[in-house]
Amino acid sequence: MTRSQIISSLRRSTLGLFRCHKALIFARIPAFQQVRCKSEDGSCNTCNLQGVVVGLYAKDGDKGLKLSPGGEKFDDRVGGKITELIKESGLNGELGVGRLYQNIDKEYWAVAVVGLGKEGAGFNAEEVIDEGMENVRVCAAVGARALQLQGCTTCHVDGMEYPEQAAEGAAMAVWRYNVNKRKKNRIAIPKLELYGSTDQDAWTRGLFKAESQNLARRLSDTPANQMTPSIFAQATVDALCPCGVSVEVRSMDWIETQNLNSFLMVAKGSCEPPIILEVSYCGTSPEERPILMLGKGLTFNSGGLCLHPKRGMDEYRGAVSGAAVCVAAIRAAAALSLPINVSAVLPLCENMPSGMATKPGDVVTLLNGKTMRIKDISLAGTVLLADPLLYAQSTFKPKLVVEVGSMASGIRKGLGASATGLWTNNSFLWKNFQKAGALTGDRLWRMPLWRYFRKLVAPRASYDICSTGEGHASSCLAAAILYELVPCSDWVHLDTHGTGMLAKHGVPPYLLKDCMTGRPTRSIIQFLYQMACK
Repeated sequence: MTRSQIISSLRRSTLGLFRCHKALIFARIPAFQQVRCKSEDGSCNTCNLQGVVVGLYAKDGDKGLKLSPGGEKFDDRVGGKITELIKESGLNGELGVGRLYQNIDKEYWAVAVVGLGKEGAGFNAEEVIDEGMENVRVCAAVGARALQLQGCTTCHVDGMEYPEQAAEGAAMAVWRYNVNKRKKNRIAIPKLELYGSTDQDAWTRGLFKAESQNLARRLSDTPANQMTPSIFAQATVDALCPCGVSVEVRSMDWIETQNLNSFLMVAKGSCEPPIILEVSYCGTSPEERPILMLGKGLTFNSGGLCLHPKRGMDEYRGAVSGAAVCVAAIRAAAALSLPINVSAVLPLCENMPSGMATKPGDVVTLLNGKTMRIKDISLAGTVLLADPLLYAQSTFKPKLVVEVGSMASGIRKGLGASATGLWTNNSFLWKNFQKAGALTGDRLWRMPLWRYFRKLVAPRASYDICSTGEGHASSCLAAAILYELVPCSDWVHLDTHGTGMLAKHGVPPYLLKDCMTGRPTRSIIQFLYQMACK
């Protein structure tokens, strides 16, 4: 057959194909094309197209192919047509692989049938992940995105026995950061509805979690000229204050009064004024000590005088992702009304080269009296957080400190994007984070906090702490430096350099390649839930 004959044949067919790992669509209506149809009076208007996503379990031993509960309900609705089409098209239930069927129901313009893998999948101890939940996220994501790219304005998603996870996958998959595109070129984000299940509460929880991660994705992905410290502060106020969360915006005068000198050492190279945000969510008795979060808030990290290479420098707009994750997690805690107190200190600034910029070798005195030598200002995370960390502990008297930020490239080289690196002085906290990552599909992995690393950061003859330490284990050394500043608290440090920046390799279907990920927002939300609801 010639190419034109093949295309003509496809257009006559009611079947479209798509695969999850590339999100490719082979349907009779090209992706992004606006779909029009004739109304009853003969006029042509843009349709309010509705689609539905259902799952298909693969064969397992004596068990044959089986539709998810919502899929069986839809199949009954259309008189068994879905079962017939599955047999004709050769679907086998492979995870994330499916077909798009059109014009088989008057109300739903299209139905996406996507493989769910084997039925009954659960926690996999070797992979440290709940595969049943993750499979539902993948299935919902692939189906919802396929319908979105075909012009559906409303996507009804089968709960597939895990409505919360189905909501997460679908909502993250259809989200787009496209405000800088012309309006006519933007991909519309469809409305999501639960299909085939009555567990609306779980569905709503999933939407809250996904929308929070999408907020972190937006704050991290916005170009640096459109996400300066002051703009980030305003975005935080807009996101949190309607939820009943208090936000204090601290300006340059206050920062100087508090002697947060390490933070100013990074900020002074830029003409953008630095800001510190103090965020407080009170979900229980005000007397209860809060969980304290610190997020690295570099809205752009050029490297200062230790300038990053120009190729790939644009990715360092994502150096603000730690602060973005903290904002998103607290927003979700408020939306879910978690019975817990959470506070956050978010130092926001740019790291730029100028005549005022910090020079390699400069020494700064911290709030606790220790001196820190700044060896490489491109690794600004430890310098940026040092004094704010000391200030936050003395001000909020927390029961637990959680730091989040893209600190050093070592964790990316070691774990890639498979998991967020975690350092802690409390094994109980590690177990809770491990459980949270297994449930959300966004894993964390504990890294060593041995005395070996602490000896490599202090002491030295003429200063107390080196901002980078000595040796090659950059992420472990960064954690050891910050641990020196936590005298008596339970403490967790999350390095998101491999997971929170641009998604490049092994990107799950519910995220977008070459875009910021917002990870590990949902894992932190789950951790807060576990700590609040023991």
